[in-house]
Amino acid sequence: MNKTRVKATLAQATLVASMLSGVALTLQGCALAVVGAAAGGTLIATDRRTLGAQTEDREIQIKATSRINENLPDTAHVNVTVFNRRVLLTGEVPDEASKQKAEAVVRDINNVGSIVNELAIQGASSISSRANDSYLEGRVKTAMVGEKDLRANYYKVVCERGVIYLMGLVTQDEGAHGADVAARVSGVEQVVKVFQYIKPEEAQALEAAAASDASAVSAASAPAPEATVGTVPDSGVSSRPLDTQSPAPVKNSDVHPGNPAPAAK
Repeated sequence: MNKTRVKATLAQATLVASMLSGVALTLQGCALAVVGAAAGGTLIATDRRTLGAQTEDREIQIKATSRINENLPDTAHVNVTVFNRRVLLTGEVPDEASKQKAEAVVRDINNVGSIVNELAIQGASSISSRANDSYLEGRVKTAMVGEKDLRANYYKVVCERGVIYLMGLVTQDEGAHGADVAARVSGVEQVVKVFQYIKPEEAQALEAAAASDASAVSAASAPAPEATVGTVPDSGVSSRPLDTQSPAPVKNSDVHPGNPAPAAK
């Protein structure tokens, strides 16, 4: 097996491990919605994306991860997160050329709506730094689940070198609330909002569509869609507040154009 294939295989294994880790964090201490008997007891946690959008996001993530690992040097450490066709690149690369190459590779993938390139030009982070990032991710997710009047499943949380990136289809108020909760978690150094903003009426329509999709999944006994953070009924949340800090700084991300599909004629 040549070097490129080994690297791609390791990248795919890391992606699978990351997904499994996210599921474990979601399940720990949380009660997920259980689909009825027709689905054979399948656990389902939905967000505001349609099932089609969630499937497309997973396909983009797999393609982007594979192609970046094929085209960037071994010293690069790049994580790819996709939400509603917006691709977030985090991690470290050795030089500006590698940073731009990673973005160009992603832009060549069909249906990528936009790109947020947060790659840092520096040496790859240490194992202990990555372990701390996983820990902080879990703390932020737990804080969101325990926060009154906040739907944790509307947010996708990513942590890199102590910086929390928040993705999701949210209203302006929801985005500000989620960012404030994350910024107050001890150990978080900065919060970057990578949100796609929608109007309140659009949020209601998307929730109705997601509920319809969930019903269809239940009836067809299909696999559950990807969880964003975890669907937990607000009425069932009772959590001791986590240790908090003075709010970390919050900023908006820089969004670059992607390669969206051409509009239908």
